Amino acid sequence: MDQPPSFREEFYFPFPRGSSRGVRWYSDVITLPMLQEAYWHGIFPWPDEDENAAIPWVFPRHRGLIPLGVFHVPHTVLRLMKKNLYEVRIDTSFEQVIRNCAERNDGEPTWITSAVISAYQEFHRAGWAHSFEVWNRETGALAGGLYGVSIGGVFAGESMFYRESGASKIALAALGRTLEQCGVQLLDTQMVTPVTSLFGAEYYPASEYLKCLRQFRGEPLSTEQLRAGLSSKIS
Repeated sequence: MDQPPSFREEFYFPFPRGSSRGVRWYSDVITLPMLQEAYWHGIFPWPDEDENAAIPWVFPRHRGLIPLGVFHVPHTVLRLMKKNLYEVRIDTSFEQVIRNCAERNDGEPTWITSAVISAYQEFHRAGWAHSFEVWNRETGALAGGLYGVSIGGVFAGESMFYRESGASKIALAALGRTLEQCGVQLLDTQMVTPVTSLFGAEYYPASEYLKCLRQFRGEPLSTEQLRAGLSSKIS
């Protein structure tokens, strides 16, 4: 795996300043250096489903966050995990996870365009983007999962999917517990959804997120570090 380059403070985007609607910039491409420096400063790409449109990079005014000190696994998820029907793996099938995330269960298009898939695969190869995968022990099928970006003491979750009920929640539970074991301080969920709120996600002002980034950001955790912290049997 390629070693991540040293961080640079020169930046592709103006330093983000909050507004009532957040901030966004546009580019024609997504490159590895752009992704590295965007996440370093709390920005992420959010393309439209139109493959030919310019790519928006966004800095929301409010951010969905879960401080790992308040992360908790709902009892319904714990009960499902204790049945031992699934195995959680890390970074064994990143492309399969992101492609599944790109296909909504209702068949509608998503923001995960072919450009996003290609860019995040490179991000994964460079050691920044990681997948948490939930595999059905009986069938061997990928039942659900998620992917996101490691920024040292912060992990930015990007998207998750399920093909079997509860599988994406198992992936999120495993992610949170693994990050705790690895000493990560903050899980960035970007938005608060009915699922992430069950695990402790709340909206925080962008200024607080930037403060946390400055304090905790660092070199990305490796696949080996995450696997060492993984426990698929959460109690």
